[in-house]
Amino acid sequence: MKKRYIMSPGPVEIPPTVLAAAALPIIHHRTPEYRKAFAEVNEGLKYVFQTKNDILIFPAAGTGGMESAVVNLLSPGDKIIVAAIGQFGERWAKIAEAYGVNVIKIFSEWGEGSDPKKIEEALTANKDVKAVYTTLSETSTGVENDIESIARVVSGTPAVLVVDAVSGMGAIKFKTDDWRVDVVVVGAQKGMMIPPGLAMVALSDKAKALLPASKINKYYFSYDQALKALLKDKLPDTPYTSSVSLVLQLRESIRLIKEEGLENVWARHAKVAAAVRAGIKALGLKAFAKGTPSNAVTSVWTPEGLDGDALNKKIRDDYGITMAGGQGKMKGKMFRVGHLGYTDRFDAVVAVAAVEMALNELGTKIETGKGVKAVIEELLKK
Repeated sequence: MKKRYIMSPGPVEIPPTVLAAAALPIIHHRTPEYRKAFAEVNEGLKYVFQTKNDILIFPAAGTGGMESAVVNLLSPGDKIIVAAIGQFGERWAKIAEAYGVNVIKIFSEWGEGSDPKKIEEALTANKDVKAVYTTLSETSTGVENDIESIARVVSGTPAVLVVDAVSGMGAIKFKTDDWRVDVVVVGAQKGMMIPPGLAMVALSDKAKALLPASKINKYYFSYDQALKALLKDKLPDTPYTSSVSLVLQLRESIRLIKEEGLENVWARHAKVAAAVRAGIKALGLKAFAKGTPSNAVTSVWTPEGLDGDALNKKIRDDYGITMAGGQGKMKGKMFRVGHLGYTDRFDAVVAVAAVEMALNELGTKIETGKGVKAVIEELLKK
């Protein structure tokens, strides 16, 4: 028998009560019963997002939410800034360019965060920029962006700030309204702790003001249609069929987040992340993140002479633990340990123990228990 774990930066393991919610009898999506549940989810998301803004829910992965934040705000020929710190940040540029949008690229070296000063300089030199697109937690590099500082720069201009918080929401401190972030895109299968298939988008009034001028064709992802359905009656609705079971699972996951308390959720992620980083360091391995390390995922250089994909395969196939490898230009050069969502302190022990064992079996000799000892010592710190 092999017990299986998911320790990737998404999808994540799912709490038992959230899994059980998918087994509830199906509800028709146009009934008062479902719409009351949908209303409860919308209000709960406002707590998680820390916003009073409207939140739209689409049956899509996080990338669908990202695309929606391009097609609804912009027109062909518009100018935007993409401040990318890895592969997913660079995806913003690819989506925008696919729709004929002009992109000013402020691409940081992988492992670094975005420099707010460079964004400010680009905004000063390009007064006609409609929006700045960036990322909260870059899963390809394990770096957290300073969104609060970036928002401080963008909020003083006509441009809107659009943040991919797909892997960061529910794991990393994020305050949509206090920081004056205009559009926030989130995926379901990470900090929200449900299976893949829902994209959530929060919109400020500043962002809504761009909707009438958008000339990019859209239908299924129309914010206008979604807002009309959300606000037309006493109970919110969706323009097209809702992902009923996923929404009911989301209701349960939000209940768990509320029960723990959002600040405690952030603190738990920080504690587990610190323990994983301590264990990795004790093994003599080098963290990939040069900027602020993300509390959602730890990225690690593979030891010289060892293929990162082989290490991942060993951990997955022999130990039953799914982590993640390097993406894009980092393929085979790193591995990534996810620790977000339904995760606790003992997951840090399991993750580092697996890395320690696999490295030894693959010929990188490490003192047995050294990494695990460091994890436990970090966890015992007050």
